[in-house]
Amino acid sequence: MTAMAHPRRYALADLALRLGQASTDVRTVRETVVRAAVDMVGDGAGVALLDSDACYDAITVHHLDPARRRLLADALDRRGMPPRDGHSTTMISTRQPIVLSPVTPEQATELAGTRSVHPEGLGVHAAVLCPVVVDDAYAGYLILVRTEPEGRYSAGDVELARDIAGELSLALSSAQWHERLRASEQKYRRVLETIPEGVLQLDPEGLVTYANEPVGVMLGLPSPQLTGLPMRGFLDDRGQAELSKRLAESRAGRATVGAAQLIRADGSRRRVRISMMPQPEEPDQDGGSLCIITDTTDQVDARILKRQLDHLRRLDSLGQLIGGISHDFNNLLTVVAGSAEMIASSAEPGSSEHQLASDIVRAAATGRTLTHQLLAFGRSAGHRPEVVPVPDLLNEMQALLSRTLGEHITLEISFGPDTRPVRAERGPLEQALVNLAANARDAMPHGGVLRVTASNLELGAGELAGIPLTGPVVHLTLSDTGVGMSDETRRRAFKPFFTTRPTSAGLGLATTAGIMRSMGGAITLESQPRMGTTVHLYLPAADDAVGAEMGARPEATTTAVQEVLVVEDQPDVARLVERLLQPAGYTITVLTDTREAVEAVRTGAKPDLLITDVVMPNMTGPELAEAVRAHRPGLPVVYMSGYTAAALGPQIQVDANSVLLEKPFTRSGLLDAIQRLTGTLPPRS
Repeated sequence: MTAMAHPRRYALADLALRLGQASTDVRTVRETVVRAAVDMVGDGAGVALLDSDACYDAITVHHLDPARRRLLADALDRRGMPPRDGHSTTMISTRQPIVLSPVTPEQATELAGTRSVHPEGLGVHAAVLCPVVVDDAYAGYLILVRTEPEGRYSAGDVELARDIAGELSLALSSAQWHERLRASEQKYRRVLETIPEGVLQLDPEGLVTYANEPVGVMLGLPSPQLTGLPMRGFLDDRGQAELSKRLAESRAGRATVGAAQLIRADGSRRRVRISMMPQPEEPDQDGGSLCIITDTTDQVDARILKRQLDHLRRLDSLGQLIGGISHDFNNLLTVVAGSAEMIASSAEPGSSEHQLASDIVRAAATGRTLTHQLLAFGRSAGHRPEVVPVPDLLNEMQALLSRTLGEHITLEISFGPDTRPVRAERGPLEQALVNLAANARDAMPHGGVLRVTASNLELGAGELAGIPLTGPVVHLTLSDTGVGMSDETRRRAFKPFFTTRPTSAGLGLATTAGIMRSMGGAITLESQPRMGTTVHLYLPAADDAVGAEMGARPEATTTAVQEVLVVEDQPDVARLVERLLQPAGYTITVLTDTREAVEAVRTGAKPDLLITDVVMPNMTGPELAEAVRAHRPGLPVVYMSGYTAAALGPQIQVDANSVLLEKPFTRSGLLDAIQRLTGTLPPRS
């Protein structure tokens, strides 16, 4: 047996010191105890503790002889076993050491648990088992063994073993407390890193001492890089002044809550709400502040969007009101102009009465032009495309555009005498031009020039990037000498509700772009800061052959109709069309799937007439007509649609062998459309 190198109490004190240094790690505690036990008592020692499942975990063993150490580790291991053996139950009930000196064969077998170890092979001649109690609960045991044939334990050895087990219990309690503390800290950090709010700790001067990941995302920097940076560097001037006040409030022990704008690393801004509260002082440190930062940008933007939508609704209501007032005002102008014309006819030419009456007539004519334009703004639906001569349009709008711009801006309009007409809805087209004039006015607060030009242009495929138009177009440009736009503003200019002016709804360019698309046209923008802005409008030119009878169809070719193919994806509508056609004596095939219709014609069906919806899944009506006509060239087509021709825009081009029938329609309307298209009456008219 190895004698103790110094008195027992100093050895225990030294053990307690080493365990205190290792008390944050259970594994180190176990290793320290078994080595100390071997040094102080001699021979071999082991520690077996219960795991979270209340079963023994792997035993920790120490012996000066490595071979003997491996044998003991294998023989004494009770891993996975519950504490139901005789030795364990005794220690649980008595909390007293068990002394086996000497070890009998039966006791050796019990020490080895259920493992097949022969007592002689175990090599243990004496043993002491001391219970380890942590927080008043049995947590395992410390075992000391003599492997020498005549080895025995004295009462002093047993008392020393008890003391070592006591030190182990204290160290384990401390280690478990540290583990719980680490787990709590990890849980706390996981919460801080996963909550949507940003969390900052600031020192009394406003320097960041801690930042969680969400606040790093808000500020556009990795959170570790925020440590040591001043919070005021991420605030505007107003926010910096507010921060100084809030830090003072925090030092006085008061919490504050307020709105602010954060300036991100890339220069963009986020609206936030900052809750700041005092942080308890730590030893040798001045107390700082804890900041909870909530990103409110989306909520604020939603409120702004709601206000803009409300403004848009008011504009719509105002448009309807203007339309009604303009309509009534036209009636008044009719009376004024008619009366003035009667006075002029009865007055002597050249007299002052004749001159005054003529002036009234001319003023009434000008007023009629203006009210017609206001009526176009007041009507929000029901427009039909018409052939609009561009020179006439610009001449008639000159007065309205001048009034929109104001007297401090010069309006210049130019166009060639051969400028083609366009097929468009006149009211929305006028609205688009007025919107652009209003934008130009706002860009020239100190005056300037707006130049409006119109010219013919022949576009080839892909000639202008991003513009799918080809063929003859009319090119309108509006160029101002205003403040221009930055690249960022220009890229976002056509987005709804985007504006650089607080009094604007941000709808002018977005509305204009929508109007251009609805007419089959396009719009582009070029601008530079302090160099002005030029808006390009491209509209398909109207056919020169279209005359005063706009929309007049050429005389239909006579086509005998017996077989009718109806394709409508809505079954109820399909059945309605079938019922409307049946009394007329047609042979009708109704399909609700465009692919089935194409397959039916491909495999032998020979319809004389196709009646199809325009907007359908998989294939539009015009696409279906094209596919079917590949097998039935020249097949007449009646398009049905709940949309007006204006709303459909470029989705449908009605040719000489097709007609558009707007829903809802009657039987007579349907049969009339077929008769106009084919030139023949139904079999049973």
